[in-house]
Amino acid sequence: MSNDSENIGRFVWYELMTSDPDAAKSFYQAVIGWGLQDWETPEGAPAYSMWTVGERPIGGVMPLPEEAKAAGAPPHWLANVHVEDVDRAVAKAKELGGSILHGPEDIPKVGRFALIQDPQGGILSALKTSEAQPPVMQPGQGVFTWNELNTTDGAAAEEFYVALFGLAPTKAEDMGPELGLYRMFESGSGASRGGISEMAKLKGTHPSWLYYVMVSDLDATVAKVAEHGGQVVNGPMEVPGGDRVAQCLDPQGAAFALHEAAKG
Repeated sequence: MSNDSENIGRFVWYELMTSDPDAAKSFYQAVIGWGLQDWETPEGAPAYSMWTVGERPIGGVMPLPEEAKAAGAPPHWLANVHVEDVDRAVAKAKELGGSILHGPEDIPKVGRFALIQDPQGGILSALKTSEAQPPVMQPGQGVFTWNELNTTDGAAAEEFYVALFGLAPTKAEDMGPELGLYRMFESGSGASRGGISEMAKLKGTHPSWLYYVMVSDLDATVAKVAEHGGQVVNGPMEVPGGDRVAQCLDPQGAAFALHEAAKG
């Protein structure tokens, strides 16, 4: 297991909350090639299955909670970020102008979590697991490799997440007069990486996080997205450094993205 202090700010678990879990399972198994493991939930709790890469669980899929539906949330992916102390993270988020949408709450045999909304509207879960985190997975088919926040104020969002999760800014790319700066970050140990754009301001959309899954053949995977009822909304396109990406929607409307490493 990894040293716990090295994992602060690491994106450790990705959950799909959807209107049709069975259909979503079939879609992602066909498109990404993930495996599935059922998790024994407490009596009365919603069914929960875990996505796997090889034998290792990387996330889960569950029905969209009634609480989220009532708030108008569509099917979506949610990432959990590892923290040293959930209650302390909650207090810090409030101090920084964020909101607590749920929790803190204990999950038996899993840990403690809270759903946090940043001041612009982006949402992440702060999670402290009962057991130490396993080592970081090497990039490969089906592994989440990039975490991207599309927001209305990149500078303010960066300040919030640096203070809350200890994310470390790395560099910024000037994307032109409309898009402005694309701010990149990593967790303190370099275990998780991502970026912050102001695409939500440009498009007039609600701030949200988007998660990139590595695939070995982007063009073939994009074809599978359409074949199995999903939609490609942007790409495939090359990004600085030679990697290629595409942004997609699954058949239930949850946004996700694909990432192919540069050849050679």
